[in-house]
Amino acid sequence: MSVTHRLTAPAPGWTTTTDVVVVGSGVAGLTVALNVRKAGLRAMVVTKAMLDDGSTRWAQGGIAAALGEGDTPEQHLDDTLVAGAGLCDEEAVRTLVTEGPDAVRRLIATGAAFDRGDDGAILLTREGGHHRRRIAHAGGDATGAEISRALVAAVRSDPGIELIEHALVLDLLTDADGHAAGLTLHVMGEGQRDGVGAIRARAVVLATGGMGQVFSATTNPAVSTGDGVALALRAGAAVTDLEFVQFHPTVLWLGPEAEGQQPLVSEAVRGEGAHLVDADGVRFMVGQHELAELAPRDIVAKAITLRMQAQGAEHMFLDGRHFGAEMWEQRFPTILASCRAHGIDPVTEPIPVAPAAHYASGGIRTDPHGRTTVPGLYACGEVACTGVHGANRLASNSLLEGLVFAERIAADLADRHRAGELPERSVDVAAARAAQSVPLPPSEARAEIQRLMSRGAGVLRSAASMADTAAGLTLLAEQAYAHVAEEKPADPRVETWEAANLLLVGTALVAAAAQREETRGCHWREDFPERDDAWRRHLITTLTASGDPVSTPEEQ
Repeated sequence: MSVTHRLTAPAPGWTTTTDVVVVGSGVAGLTVALNVRKAGLRAMVVTKAMLDDGSTRWAQGGIAAALGEGDTPEQHLDDTLVAGAGLCDEEAVRTLVTEGPDAVRRLIATGAAFDRGDDGAILLTREGGHHRRRIAHAGGDATGAEISRALVAAVRSDPGIELIEHALVLDLLTDADGHAAGLTLHVMGEGQRDGVGAIRARAVVLATGGMGQVFSATTNPAVSTGDGVALALRAGAAVTDLEFVQFHPTVLWLGPEAEGQQPLVSEAVRGEGAHLVDADGVRFMVGQHELAELAPRDIVAKAITLRMQAQGAEHMFLDGRHFGAEMWEQRFPTILASCRAHGIDPVTEPIPVAPAAHYASGGIRTDPHGRTTVPGLYACGEVACTGVHGANRLASNSLLEGLVFAERIAADLADRHRAGELPERSVDVAAARAAQSVPLPPSEARAEIQRLMSRGAGVLRSAASMADTAAGLTLLAEQAYAHVAEEKPADPRVETWEAANLLLVGTALVAAAAQREETRGCHWREDFPERDDAWRRHLITTLTASGDPVSTPEEQ
């Protein structure tokens, strides 16, 4: 099937070729690139900002794997299935937890340095939903930054990996058989590859990260605008479970007007013994779950939200004063510096916290090898839905998922290459020209999309709230079409392309969330407060011929 919808954009002014083009430079994307090189394939990494500016570098807590004495993949599997609230693909989870420990060891061999004790063993901590200490960390609370550093260094030292930074991916290119044949992109800056261009490739891997910027407050960086999911939908790929957006319970509260990326206060702080309290110092999580503050994230986020509602408060508090200065400085230096930069000293006062959009458990539907429903198009990391996370991601499984499934994608590409199944592809130019151009909303629509989504499709949802959000998003789309009809279209540029991507993923998310009439995992319906196992199935979203997202329950 050829691509039928494309962003409005100029025709490519330049073209280059490679074997495998990888979009995204986090743990998933860089791992794919490094591993396909071992198979003798050329790789090109396209990234939206600088090579180390993706979501991976912001990960604080660590990477989960059964590395400790007495821990087993089976125990890790059990914790993951519980957190996923009945929607995990058990075989995908089994793949994650069994292949995870060796994948982490290979990451260490690549150069990532994790914190170790005096005996040389990797130090492990606990986070929400884990019954054992199995979170490996680096630099205290700078795990993502260390993993990113090691992978970036390895990629930069490989002459067979070409890099294109400051580039926004636009749309997929396909051949006459509907197989991925490359992509279009826009490079920001001057030089030979300035402006819109095309990369022709034998396979395309999307590792673009999340879509947290669809909400007003998020832990995601500014580049996380759902570009990969939007591209996949326009290319005819299926996406799954977009309604399951995890809101991290403990994000530094910066005031009612704060928007954009907010500082994360890692779950590892609670793992080391910090307490959630209200303004009166009451530990409100005690008695609500056997793990109290270390309950799965959806449970903690709901409890904080309910406590805020009951008390008319704008935030709760995380109290780690009993740690003392030395522990804060050695174990959580990044969080300590971030808090102090905003006028809060965790050594002497509780930290004001509130939930904020953090992680997309759903995404582009993939099989166990990272293959999407479009031949030759792969996805891994947060942009993908492998089935590992179900309705709610278990803490610190995200870096591991990116690592494990990136290796599996590279192995699949290597196998196909050896079997002669990765020939050069010719782009179906006629089909590309025939694709419907999606009109672009103005750049200022981004803020309105975020307000609509936060107000009606955030932690708390209902049929009424989501209907209001859907109506607002529809109006923005209609205005974009009207501006085209009036010959006053928005200029095609990074800001308007991002706004179009946010509008599409927001509309798709609300369509799925409105259909799922139950509360499960991180999807919380006020009007359907109980879990209903008639809904113990996935919602698959695709675009109609007119470009509207439609969600269909998976057959049981």
